[in-house]
Amino acid sequence: MGTKAITFKNLAWENAGILHFPKDFNEDQKYPVIITMHPIGSCKEQTSGNIYGKALAEAGFVALVFDASFQGESGGTPRYMENPYQRTDDVRYAIDYLETLPYINTEKIGILGVCGGGAYSLNIAMTERRIKAVVSITGVNFGRLLRDGFAGGSPMEVLNNTAFQRSAEAKGENLLTINMLPESVEAGKQAGITDIDVLEATDYYKTARGQFPGGATSAVYSRLSIGMGWDAFYLAETLLTQPILVIIGDKPGGFGAYRDGYEIIRRAASIKKELVVLKNTSHYELYDQPEPVRQALEKAVPFFKENL
Repeated sequence: MGTKAITFKNLAWENAGILHFPKDFNEDQKYPVIITMHPIGSCKEQTSGNIYGKALAEAGFVALVFDASFQGESGGTPRYMENPYQRTDDVRYAIDYLETLPYINTEKIGILGVCGGGAYSLNIAMTERRIKAVVSITGVNFGRLLRDGFAGGSPMEVLNNTAFQRSAEAKGENLLTINMLPESVEAGKQAGITDIDVLEATDYYKTARGQFPGGATSAVYSRLSIGMGWDAFYLAETLLTQPILVIIGDKPGGFGAYRDGYEIIRRAASIKKELVVLKNTSHYELYDQPEPVRQALEKAVPFFKENL
């Protein structure tokens, strides 16, 4: 059957998704399902879908990958808003949709996320008990990332600037949408950027390697204040109890997946939890490079089969 484009209802709009089906899919059977969450600034056609969603379907699962609200082909305005509260709440509506499909075993729902999607997956599992197992691939805590300077300044500088900008927009000025990456790797180097994550992100998102229209790598600046006070790991010591598998590379970069991986494993209340650190691997190699992806899937697929 391959894939099927779908939509599901959210608060006042619809989210666009793709279902990936196993080979020899039979609608009269029931299948475990994995929701895959895309990175910050990404879309369903990139790594969460064309790499991990596809591979999970080949392993026998139904996989649902969808565009976050305000992004890609999903509804919601303003466009390009990265709202972690809505990003995680999207998953609840995705599960509501899965509950209506007769071929889904809703007692066997897992979730896998990449980059920001990895930390979002861990966060939503805390309060969405229909999720039974979580895999985070090079997960990044978006709130911590913003507070560490990714938004362009110290937390108070950004909060003051976004407040000023939002007031201006409320009075009629155009939304300020910022691009989170340089236009090219060369432009980044010329601007003095040396961080491996930023340069490799640019190589992925700004070239034929991973570029796709829905992966805008843009954000509405005035709404970054929403994420500034959010933390993916808040209450993990109490509420994160499902089996979790956290996969990171051993090449630390500015986005902080390496440190976040160690932190969530230390803090999670889960009895079954495992941290896998892949040698000689960077954050963006886990997006699409064959060998790191193969190693990640060699861990993720058995993990889901054991825990779903």
